[in-house]
Amino acid sequence: QLQLVESGGGLVQPGGSLRLSCAASGFSLNDYTIGWFRQAPGKEREGVSCISSSGATTNYGDSVKGRFTISRDNAKNTVYLQMNSLKPEDTAVYYCATFFRKRWFPASLTPADFDSWGQGTQVTVSS
Repeated sequence: QLQLVESGGGLVQPGGSLRLSCAASGFSLNDYTIGWFRQAPGKEREGVSCISSSGATTNYGDSVKGRFTISRDNAKNTVYLQMNSLKPEDTAVYYCATFFRKRWFPASLTPADFDSWGQGTQVTVSS
């Protein structure tokens, strides 16, 4: 069974940091672009970042530029999202996702362009 599994969420104070992980089960992440998205209660799912299969190309949503960093370790079949300087408005469920087409990279961080999703991990930024 092909699965994406997120981990690393939790409760953190404003200004703090977290690192999320997205691991693959049943397939290799190495050939595919991976995206991170988030959804806060009552809001639409929002694109956070994505990274190409080689790791050479990345993209970030405006609200996280300069604070979040996406990376991948293909040897570990895992993609990471390092989140620094966290704000209360970063509170959301964070999802990783992919689209099973090799050498594909999206023109924008649009959730509808991704067709395989993890179950999500909760991030809460609060004092």
